[in-house]
Amino acid sequence: MGVNKKHEEFYAINMNVGWEVPPGYPSGIEQKIISGELDERNKRGSRTRLLRFNPGVYTTKPFVHDYWEEVYLLSGDLTVGNDEQGNGGEHFEPNTYACRPPGAEHGPFKSIGGCVLLEIHYYDPV
Repeated sequence: MGVNKKHEEFYAINMNVGWEVPPGYPSGIEQKIISGELDERNKRGSRTRLLRFNPGVYTTKPFVHDYWEEVYLLSGDLTVGNDEQGNGGEHFEPNTYACRPPGAEHGPFKSIGGCVLLEIHYYDPV
């Protein structure tokens, strides 16, 4: 099984269109898939996406998924580990990175001023 991404050289990404709220996320958090596809039902594939938080948005529960996740904070601020009211947690600035194996609990998350993350999700090859 190969990687389900096509060869693309540098091109401009239109940051004004193509955003959607991912399943299970609150309004104010949106993704833009920029490459590939992750087939969670059949547990294969890989995708690269941008994830953006509007200012003041937060999640209330930790996330757990069965694929690898690499996350790079491109801009803004991100707090990890807040409570259900959005309080507390550890604050991060741009140029910070996380790599999570399948099954790792992470979050909840919030952003005070808004942020944009680059995320890569993939399953181990069979």
